[in-house]
Amino acid sequence: MNQREAEWVAHLIRDGFNHYRQQFQAITRQAKRCFEAADWQAIQHLSAQRIDLYSTMVDQVSDRIVAEVEDSLDTALWLASKAHYHKNMNYQEDAELGETFYNSIYCRLLKHRQISDQYMFLHSPSLCHDDGADQIYRRYTLTDGLVAFLNQLLEDYRFAVPWENKRRDISNLLRYIRTQFPEEMVDDGIVVDVIRTVFFRNKGAYIVGRVNFATRSVPFILPVLNNESDGVYIDTVLVDENDVSIVFSFTRAYFLVDVAVPAAFIRFLHSLIPMKSIAELYNAIGFYKQGKAEFYRDYVQHLAASTDQFEIAPGTKGMVMTVFTLPSYPVVFKIIKDRFSTSKKITRDGVIGKYQLVKRHDRAGRMADTQEFVNFSLPRKRFSKRLLDELLSVAASTVDIVGDEVVIKHLWTERRMIPLNIYLDEMLRQNNEQAVYLAIHEFGQCIKELAAANIFAGDMLFKNFGVTRHGRVVFYDYDEIMYLTECHFRDIPEALYPEQEMAAEPWYSVSTNDVFPEEFSLLTACDRRIRKVFNELHGDLLDPIWWTNIQTEVSKGAIIDLFPYRTGHRFNR
Repeated sequence: MNQREAEWVAHLIRDGFNHYRQQFQAITRQAKRCFEAADWQAIQHLSAQRIDLYSTMVDQVSDRIVAEVEDSLDTALWLASKAHYHKNMNYQEDAELGETFYNSIYCRLLKHRQISDQYMFLHSPSLCHDDGADQIYRRYTLTDGLVAFLNQLLEDYRFAVPWENKRRDISNLLRYIRTQFPEEMVDDGIVVDVIRTVFFRNKGAYIVGRVNFATRSVPFILPVLNNESDGVYIDTVLVDENDVSIVFSFTRAYFLVDVAVPAAFIRFLHSLIPMKSIAELYNAIGFYKQGKAEFYRDYVQHLAASTDQFEIAPGTKGMVMTVFTLPSYPVVFKIIKDRFSTSKKITRDGVIGKYQLVKRHDRAGRMADTQEFVNFSLPRKRFSKRLLDELLSVAASTVDIVGDEVVIKHLWTERRMIPLNIYLDEMLRQNNEQAVYLAIHEFGQCIKELAAANIFAGDMLFKNFGVTRHGRVVFYDYDEIMYLTECHFRDIPEALYPEQEMAAEPWYSVSTNDVFPEEFSLLTACDRRIRKVFNELHGDLLDPIWWTNIQTEVSKGAIIDLFPYRTGHRFNR
């Protein structure tokens, strides 16, 4: 190793990162044009293209280093390269992203071994840039009155297509504001901060900001929709922190939003939604690798500050994955088992492929995002004997004990939720009929909204769904998912004689991808109260006609409206 070689590696990685950022921004900036043209499929294509871009650029830079450097595994090379790289990146406005890109190259070449702050940027401070606030948001006052402010806001955030009815939108906003904040709006000192760039996702554009009253700040989101004819319009306004949080949920596709100074941008977002972690916010705006890095740093800090032990996660044990958690940390760790239940017709590579599909696909607010890790190290002393015995029993090929560490060769992390079967059992025990009703309504809506996004969940037992802190039901077991358009929905043929119905095996032929919706009635056979609610709210899911109708729409390329807020919030047009 020589210093010139180390400096060359540092410059190569920096140039690769800058090229990645340029392409990332170029893809992102196309979203506005696609929204204005109502080209919804193009927006979804941009989202998937941008996700793929990171690994493509990491592979290109890594392959170049292997080709040009005699010993790319020399730790002395990386020790020196890190120093050069830090010096080169120190003044970039996206330095934290650049450090993570460097880490990805290092891990790619060193096979995720020798993870150390000596050679990587493991402990770089989050949100390291304090400048750039003026690039993040516009500031408005209400000196000339509320109507003048709203008129200027819609002028500043106009699109290439006109407002469908600007006067009506302003009237709707005025009525809402005066109803929600009747006393606070009389204050002349109100200041409104609005993020300069618009957030795009699927069929929506979102104007995001905050209102600074005398004693508090209130976040707001203005969803803008395209009527697909001759104009755009404000669909509603969201000011409740929970509603704002759901728009930025870990169950939704990443926003396409142009960000010049990521750290300052995230700091502003975090001031709006403090209940969201820094990692979740980086994920939400498409920097999912930075989200992974921030999650890891937060996890390490939490581990050092806590004493509880990892344990098997609550819920029914999976047939494909084994899952554990740290009770004091809101995340589960998922590992593929060495052997699957005989009822599962999938391979290990197939499972990995399903998780990659979910990463790239529109999650429709109904599938949990995940982060994938290789050679993830955990302190052995934090494992209960029961959990360690379980892991070594069902996933021995993936779990190694190295000294005082438990090293897991491959796992996913995912936000912890209450398994739906456990939630329903508890609500039934408490005779909480309203909670059961809402949960079953959410369960059916989850299945329907996934179908609208061209996803068939496959194994739809309650144990494969979770309940979030907002009461939303989310699907999180991906080994049997498939595209809805690949399914063949059928009626169960009538039996020719009674003995056929009593047989252990079906009396009719079943081909690959055949689905019999009538069998979904078994999902609710556990309790008559659950069955009654399900049949009342979502009995159409038991009919193949419902499925073939939605399949036809999706096959035509239709992008069906799935709002990240309750339809009751929408303004009357």
